[in-house]
Amino acid sequence: MSSIFATIPKTAPFSEEDVALLNQVVGPASPIQRAWLAGFLAGVESVQGGQSVQPAAPAKPAEPITIVYASESGNSEKLAADFAKSARKNGLKPTVIDMADLETAHLTMAKKLIVIAATWGEGEPPARAVRSYGELMADNAPRLDGVEFGVLALGDTAYAEFCAIGKAIDARLETLGAKRVIDRVDCDLDFATPAEKWIGDVIKKLAPEDLGRGRVIEVDFGVKPAGSPNTDIVEAEVSELINLNSSRSDKETIHLALSFDGHAPEYKPGDSLDLYPENDPAYVDELLKLAGLSADAKLRDELIRTRDVTTLSLKTVETYAAQTGHVYVRKLLDDGEAKAWIVDRQLIDLIAEFPTAVTADTLRALTRPLAPRAYSIASSRAEVGDEAHLLISAVRYSTKGRARKGVASNYIAERVKRGAKVRVKLKPNKHFALPAADKDVIMVGPGTGIAPFRAFVQERRATEAKGRNWLFFGDRQYTHDFLYQLEWQDALADGSLTRLDVAFSRDTPEKIYVQHRIIERRKELVEWLDNGASFYVCGDAKAMAKDVRAALVSAYADVKSLSPEAAEQAVAQLERDKRYQTDTY
Repeated sequence: MSSIFATIPKTAPFSEEDVALLNQVVGPASPIQRAWLAGFLAGVESVQGGQSVQPAAPAKPAEPITIVYASESGNSEKLAADFAKSARKNGLKPTVIDMADLETAHLTMAKKLIVIAATWGEGEPPARAVRSYGELMADNAPRLDGVEFGVLALGDTAYAEFCAIGKAIDARLETLGAKRVIDRVDCDLDFATPAEKWIGDVIKKLAPEDLGRGRVIEVDFGVKPAGSPNTDIVEAEVSELINLNSSRSDKETIHLALSFDGHAPEYKPGDSLDLYPENDPAYVDELLKLAGLSADAKLRDELIRTRDVTTLSLKTVETYAAQTGHVYVRKLLDDGEAKAWIVDRQLIDLIAEFPTAVTADTLRALTRPLAPRAYSIASSRAEVGDEAHLLISAVRYSTKGRARKGVASNYIAERVKRGAKVRVKLKPNKHFALPAADKDVIMVGPGTGIAPFRAFVQERRATEAKGRNWLFFGDRQYTHDFLYQLEWQDALADGSLTRLDVAFSRDTPEKIYVQHRIIERRKELVEWLDNGASFYVCGDAKAMAKDVRAALVSAYADVKSLSPEAAEQAVAQLERDKRYQTDTY
């Protein structure tokens, strides 16, 4: 005799996850099994309460809540997903929206609104959120009377405009008439603990009274979804370490090949690897000498391996003044000059300029955990197998009379050797991914921005994709700085690269950059886009990415005889359609 299937309705007084779990058991149960279960539950109820089982009251509809995130590196997006999962378990019905997809008019319908926003660089919104952020700040933004809101801001105290975007959104929502129901929290790089607490506090305030008051709110913070790739820290061996610039170049760009004990992380073209560096021992030794702590071997090891010993922020100066009582540091703060003074300086400058007795605990308090650096993966697993390749430019410069070095880039360029082990972690990026195999792609990647496009071309070759591939590359000099030159020539020969346009800024009296090549090739480029091509930009966010976007707007205006406003809308539509994607730094 076959089982009779019965399902528990979604209106039952259980969470969606609990309903699904119960249906796995009750659904396929036989009549005898269901009768036994009903009798068992009735017996338990009679023993505990001595009363007959009463039918449960119909569950209240879950209250809707809108969660908007503005993310550059993925942290805000992950927190939004954590918030949604916890909200769902506590009587709320969350809708999660990437700010890149947000239509500001729809906010008027969001009775409960949560915004989790990252700040990029010196006080700018994440690249994908620029359009909607601008609309929110515009004079014609809609009124939000009756909307309850809270804002979680993510930032980096190394930048003067710490959490500027979250602060601006918080103030703007209030100006538009929304009611703040919880104070904004501004998180530094070590955001996990304050963000988790804030999420719990918000849900307590916004969850239905019969669920949210007087109970512990569950926050599934950091739990990986089933089937997601492994993003744990793993150890990799350096199998290749090659300087791709010539010996006469003033740059040093390292091709770093990593092999793994077992399978490589399950990365896709467009993903990055977080690299966990160590600090320069020579810098740490000088810092300890200035602090009078050279004899502390334990502290030295800690500073080399786990602490950020270069970043100098306003918060660092305030901590130094509080911990040491240094009168001139205090004056610097009181006079409002500290913010300007820290520009182009590092922690070592603070201790050298304002020397005083410093304890090991004080030096620890002046630093924060040493964060990993993200590098775009420059290879496809379909071609290189269980390896991952990175492209790393050694950062070296001088300011305030002192030579400076990038922490991670010179860890690789100067101290890591072939055969050494380094720690890395996969950082997926679903917002910078290849389109369908039959679609064309246009890639703009000057300097190390070329890295993900090497992965794109390898992937398209290995999978025999039918779409065409067009690459724009730029650097300083053709002879000395043409990264992966022979590989691009081979790709042109075998057809995996359809077109290649280059711009070498120091080879001509007037500097030529990739945006100039875009203008020169505007007719063909717009034709590709009209036929469904996707447009990708990787590299410098401060100037290059903005200049490339402006060049594309200009190309549309010229080729299609559009007004500047209409050309801007054409490019904005590409962004909405996910056919204009950026990975900038």
